[in-house]
Amino acid sequence: MKKLLIALGVLVVLVIGALVALPMFVPAEKIKDELIAQVKTATGRDLSIQGKVSVSAFPSLSVQVSNVALSNPAGFSTKDLVRLGALDVQLKIMPILSGKVEVDSFVLVDPAITLEVDKQGRANWVFDSPAGAKPAEAKPAPKPAEASAGGAPTVPDIALGDVRITNGKLTYIDGPAGTKEEVDAINLAVNLKSLADPLTAKGSLKWHAKVIELALMVAKPKAVIEGGTTQADISVSAETVKLAYKGDVTGGKAAGIKGVLDLAVPSIRNLAQWATGKPLDMAGSGLGPLAIKGNLAAGGTKVALTGTDIAIDAIKAKGDFAVDTGGVRPALKGKLDVEMLDLNPYLPPEQPAKAGGGGGGPAPGGGGKAAKSDWSDDPIDASGLKAADVDFALSVGGIKVKKIQVGKSALHVGLKDGRMVADLTELALYKGSGKGRVALDGSQPGAGLDASFTLKGLQAEPFLTDAADFSRLDGTGNFDVQVAGKGRTQRQLISDLDGKGAVSFLNGSIKGINLAAMVRNVTTAFTGGAKEMEKTDFAELGGTFTITNGIVNNQDLSMKSPLLRVEGKGTVEMPPRTVHYRIEPKAVASLEGQGGKADAAGISVPVIVEGPWDNLSYRPDLGAMVQGAATKAVEGALSGAKGVGGLLGGGSSGSSGSGASKSPLPINPGGLFGR
Repeated sequence: MKKLLIALGVLVVLVIGALVALPMFVPAEKIKDELIAQVKTATGRDLSIQGKVSVSAFPSLSVQVSNVALSNPAGFSTKDLVRLGALDVQLKIMPILSGKVEVDSFVLVDPAITLEVDKQGRANWVFDSPAGAKPAEAKPAPKPAEASAGGAPTVPDIALGDVRITNGKLTYIDGPAGTKEEVDAINLAVNLKSLADPLTAKGSLKWHAKVIELALMVAKPKAVIEGGTTQADISVSAETVKLAYKGDVTGGKAAGIKGVLDLAVPSIRNLAQWATGKPLDMAGSGLGPLAIKGNLAAGGTKVALTGTDIAIDAIKAKGDFAVDTGGVRPALKGKLDVEMLDLNPYLPPEQPAKAGGGGGGPAPGGGGKAAKSDWSDDPIDASGLKAADVDFALSVGGIKVKKIQVGKSALHVGLKDGRMVADLTELALYKGSGKGRVALDGSQPGAGLDASFTLKGLQAEPFLTDAADFSRLDGTGNFDVQVAGKGRTQRQLISDLDGKGAVSFLNGSIKGINLAAMVRNVTTAFTGGAKEMEKTDFAELGGTFTITNGIVNNQDLSMKSPLLRVEGKGTVEMPPRTVHYRIEPKAVASLEGQGGKADAAGISVPVIVEGPWDNLSYRPDLGAMVQGAATKAVEGALSGAKGVGGLLGGGSSGSSGSGASKSPLPINPGGLFGR
């Protein structure tokens, strides 16, 4: 036994002596030259080591190098791909003999990496085979690592001592785009006692002059390496954003994560400005704080965020989202329930109305004509409908847009193979309820449209007041519209539109004018009384229309009131953007329910509305008015002759009356709806 111990002692001394003497037999300069030659052969790049190279084998296997650089190929804007101020690597000898790797020190000082794509699209991190180099011979596949009891490959244990990156810098140059991004002040420290112990990493970096703190913890790295699952915490924190993940991480073939994601942004505007270097070009005062918290599951081609709470400014929502990129195109599925969607903070402030302005009038300085507009003949690009398949449901407790308030509503959007269907399954709008459907087909060149919409019970006055500050029309509105068409350009699509519809307002009034008072006493109708109290009631106002090849045809516009009948008919030609319409107001004899009884035989004054959309003209049809007046005069004369004949013949002529009959004032229908 004593001799055995002596022999072992002598062996240990010899091994230690050999390790100490090894660097003497293999000089550092020889190692340096060999390393430079091997890098040149393998990559075709020049490795420059301008500093001192130190190699030792005892008490640890170590290499220390300073001022190292790996060159770029010719034609790039920077000389080097990688530069290192210093590299210090030290491995403990004795653990290696037992199959364990213990890193005493791995320190990178002032590393600088510059990734660049030149103007020809070449990337400097792609290594070409050096000239004259022979293709590497195929090597036999490595033998599988020894399996553990669970069937997963085993790995040697690793322990990390002083592992650091100090003052690193990463630069990315995009030659074609002419952009450059830099991340500097990179500092990172890693700690790992063994693969069975927690791995921790903590560091920071600076991007766009702001510091970002990074932290990582993996409870059992060995479990992940061997295809198992363990707990992990990841956090990224900066002045403008905080992101944290806490949950499980799995390695091997089923690699993925499953846990809780928590994102907090104090200001979306500040985050966007920090990320892009430019203020966010969006009107309104919104896009302040953002918070998202939900259950994240990601693995393979699938990512899902479920049970998600979302808050943007004052908007609160809950939702589920899933993305699968494993198909022909990404597949997105989800739902979002919003408590109240107030869009006003994201809209530009309302501009004050210009003095003397009015819709449909000629543009100032335009020689009496408004600016010309037309449909586009450019091909419709519906390729965006083929970018993904979507199945998404949105429900809102209410929507606010300026003064408009929409009640509970629900929308479902389906998109597959370039065909989109948006179903408005529920709409509550000013005591009315509606439904709608819009289908867009982008599977073929151009686009196809098929849409329908119904709304019943809309209270017109509060809606028009909030929507357009228009309070002259009251009543219950009902709408039913169907339209379909297709085309490769905007003009072709409009020219192909077919459809039909109906619009009506029931039991309402036109405010600001009392037609009954106008007939009884013209003077007081225009000068006396509070005009805001005047109104003309109607039982029904509306009509139906058809659309054929882009031409809207209406033949039954009608307003029925105790005093007045307004009828209209004509066409709106959408392809050439023109109007040909005739409005014909008629006074009637009965004033029941509108200020008393009187007889009225009025003169009809038709109004012709025609011309291009951007320069409509309004003119009375004088020919029709004169013809109507002449007809009534003849009828009056005949009636008078009949009465005289009756008197001469001793018969009854009817009521003679003592007052002279007066014709009612011709009515300008353009004033009925004016403000």
